[in-house]
Amino acid sequence: MAEEMKILVVDDEERIRRLLRMYLEREDFIVEDAENGETALDMAINKDYDLILLDLMMPGVDGIEVCEEIRGKKATPVIMLTAKGEESNRVQGFESGADDYIVKPFSPREVVLRVKALLRRSSQTKFLETETSTKDMLVFPHLTIDNDAHRVTTNNEEISLTPKEYELLHYLAQSPDKVFAREQLLKDVWNYEFFGDLRTVDTHVKRLREKLSKVSPEAADMISTVWGVGYKFEANPE
Repeated sequence: MAEEMKILVVDDEERIRRLLRMYLEREDFIVEDAENGETALDMAINKDYDLILLDLMMPGVDGIEVCEEIRGKKATPVIMLTAKGEESNRVQGFESGADDYIVKPFSPREVVLRVKALLRRSSQTKFLETETSTKDMLVFPHLTIDNDAHRVTTNNEEISLTPKEYELLHYLAQSPDKVFAREQLLKDVWNYEFFGDLRTVDTHVKRLREKLSKVSPEAADMISTVWGVGYKFEANPE
């Protein structure tokens, strides 16, 4: 599964970079690393990685800024590494576009498992790109979601989504016209329960709409805001 897959590890602690590299290389991943946000950003933008492990708290350019810059240009899956107790920072991490987070101190084996799990869900993973016919599809007038390949197309053009953007869209589209509260979306899509800022959902919906609208405004309009409650997917918007 990990053959030829390249991972960028970003952390200002050499010990952590060395530990993650050792465990990931054992699984045949190709690993590159960066010790600060500036270097990480340059590498992430100018090279292609299958996944980025990104420390949230770094001197200078932190993980939030790096993730936001990456999201403006690429859909590379990102797992944020956060220190225990940084609840508000983890929320910021999701808002900036992170797909998952792991709390320090962590088990390197857990990191490997989470990396593999996210790659399975990733819309950019090579092993999911298959030419065989698929049955697990959601087809709408302006949008097609191929869940076997984690591929979204509109107007015959594929939309590049992050794993979390894809999961959010697929979750909504599975139940057309059903209204989902933000709290429920956080619980079911992010597997994350907390009381507080719900901008994580709003930020991802906004990005999702922007990406769809560049190709098909009709597809973007299918994600409808239900004011005071949350969102719903309209199969046939007016």
